[in-house]
Amino acid sequence: MLKIIDWAQQSPAEQQALLTRPAQQQNEAVRQTVSAIVTAVQSQGDAALERYARELDNYAGPRWVATKDALTRIAPGLKAALEQAAANIRRFHEAQRPQAVSVETQPGVRCEQRWQPLERIGIYVPGGSTPLPSSVLMQAVPARLAGVEEIVLATPGPVPDVILAAAELAGITQVLALGGAQAIAAMAYGERPVVKIFGPGNAYVTEAKRQVALDGIAIDMPAGPSEVMVLADATANPRFVAADLLSQAEHGPDSQVLLVTTSLELAQAVNQALADLGAQLSRQAVTMQALGNSRTLVAASEAELVAIANSYAPEHLILQLKDGERLLGRLRNAGSIFVGPYSPESAGDYASGTNHVLPTYGLARSYSSLGLLDFMRRFTVQTLSRQGLEALAPTLIALADAEGLDAHRLAVTVRLEETA
Repeated sequence: MLKIIDWAQQSPAEQQALLTRPAQQQNEAVRQTVSAIVTAVQSQGDAALERYARELDNYAGPRWVATKDALTRIAPGLKAALEQAAANIRRFHEAQRPQAVSVETQPGVRCEQRWQPLERIGIYVPGGSTPLPSSVLMQAVPARLAGVEEIVLATPGPVPDVILAAAELAGITQVLALGGAQAIAAMAYGERPVVKIFGPGNAYVTEAKRQVALDGIAIDMPAGPSEVMVLADATANPRFVAADLLSQAEHGPDSQVLLVTTSLELAQAVNQALADLGAQLSRQAVTMQALGNSRTLVAASEAELVAIANSYAPEHLILQLKDGERLLGRLRNAGSIFVGPYSPESAGDYASGTNHVLPTYGLARSYSSLGLLDFMRRFTVQTLSRQGLEALAPTLIALADAEGLDAHRLAVTVRLEETA
């Protein structure tokens, strides 16, 4: 169970160590392996993709798999669940649609900001031990809403019907049955390269995204192991807290869960609940290994809870506190926040409507949750009348002279020399 630690009794260095994540697998061997895969895909194309599919995915089926009628091949209850999740995701992301901006900064000088969808994107959905249809919806539904014309969805083959069904629901007609770094390389360097790649993955996928980004392919965000921090006080239900911790721990052995509480009694009760509830899980081995990377911190005050959360910057932050909503204005660094006893992380992972693609490994300090705008680009427009240019000319000329850029000055003066 979780080791219980008194936060106030630790030195600053010890406190920092307690908020350290498990080391990510980003060693030189991973880098070299991915570099070899990316290079082979660039130089050998389909031959390399077929070889890697057989060797790494143990898959020799068709490269592209149609999604048509996949929704008819899954259970009606699952189909209804996918449809409700998609509807909620669509509703929340539709509300994020940006407005164009048009401002006359001075008479005769109009500046605009406009938005347009990305033309062609890649979406990666991990395979592994369990299919992740929710990851299809979280990426493809906002992309379609944004107006993205072409979506390449890659996932290891053989592709489960539930993945194909989620893709069909999101308007994707075929799926690329390819996993790992080779899938990222295929999307980046295929006949029709994508302009941006989205989606989580293991260390090899993450490294591949990093490498193709050096070639000008945008990526959504760096990724690390999944994580949750629960802030709780004496009013929290220990079984609710334990269930939230377990739901994150079962993602993988390198996941991390942290409980930060002002109540030692709650910490002890949560440990008992972890033992009771954990015994019921099918992924006990994975979950117990993740709990080994995790701990409970006992804080002296609510202010200390907030300070610890802001320092850690968790992917998921759950508030099991009396009137926890009061703290939202003080919690600066979190990917997604869940408020109150009836807001489990599962809601955001699946179907509340918010996006579950979130910054991990402390990157919530500078990165945001995936949203509609990530599938769009903004650009500016400026339109000057002759009178507007004449009024602005002294400023433009003075700055061009200060920077020693004669052609910048010339681009202004040659226009003013022309007879109107």
